[in-house]
Amino acid sequence: MLRQCFKPLPRYGSRLPGRVPSRAMATEAAAPHEAGLADPTAYCRDLVRKRDYESYLIGSFYPRHIQGAFFALRAFYVELASVQDTVSNAMIGKMRMQFWRDAIKGIADGRPPRHPIALALHDAQQRANLPSYHLRRIIDARDAELHAPTHLTLESLTAHAESTSSTFLYLLLSLLNLSSSSTLSHAASHLGVAQGIHVLLRALPYHASKGRMVIPAEITARHGVRQEDVFRRGGDADGISDAVFEFATVANDNLLTAREMVKQSGGDGGKVPQVAMPAFLYGIPTRDYLGRLETVNFDAFQPSLQLRDWKLPWRIWRGYYKRDF
Repeated sequence: MLRQCFKPLPRYGSRLPGRVPSRAMATEAAAPHEAGLADPTAYCRDLVRKRDYESYLIGSFYPRHIQGAFFALRAFYVELASVQDTVSNAMIGKMRMQFWRDAIKGIADGRPPRHPIALALHDAQQRANLPSYHLRRIIDARDAELHAPTHLTLESLTAHAESTSSTFLYLLLSLLNLSSSSTLSHAASHLGVAQGIHVLLRALPYHASKGRMVIPAEITARHGVRQEDVFRRGGDADGISDAVFEFATVANDNLLTAREMVKQSGGDGGKVPQVAMPAFLYGIPTRDYLGRLETVNFDAFQPSLQLRDWKLPWRIWRGYYKRDF
């Protein structure tokens, strides 16, 4: 029987595929393409288009003069998120992370390395005040992930989401010159957690195929889930749909909290300020995925959840102009 726990949200269509990086698409930090060096902004835009479709759609809603900065930030984020799956061992991964730490320091000093993403980030720094500590926080979180890719507790996973997804949203608020708003920052924190869980659930079949369980152990243990069973049987494993249900509920609660924080701010008719809406468009794919997950009774292994939503461009457009996520 379908669980009825989520508060009603506008229903959307099918899912984007999990953004699962492949070795062939990975950007090599030490050997960027010469074409990318010639036009770093175009390189970043193309990287996001190929590896993060929903972000590519969202990018078009940023003011033209900072669109390049958005794609630079997202390319940086995608690059770091892909390291775990594009290196043969943790030591090589740590070397990649150190490259980016050095790159961020070089960018702050006006000496970016010859890497298209680093050059694009340097240009972005000239256009907006992008705190380097946010960039370093994402690097540190991805570095820690190399050695501890799974989480025992929900608290640990939430902290990781805040250090990655939420911190990226803080950077977007800085890009939009809105970082001084505590209400928007708090809403972005909750939206980042919801988005982080959404991405993990969408990629659960991929991670399971690699022998990784992305749902915190305290949740799977509560429902009697055996990880080896999930790796072998996928959605047919005992208790997995109940664990997915609980994990998805956490994402939904954070999404609703983010929306309520904006509404209760008392300004602009309870809607997201138009100038801030680009940063909060990430809530639309998250809301969409959670709704579809509910319709398949929380079977995250359903192939339909991996289909790209051909209506997503229109839905993002509508959310932008209605100022709602």
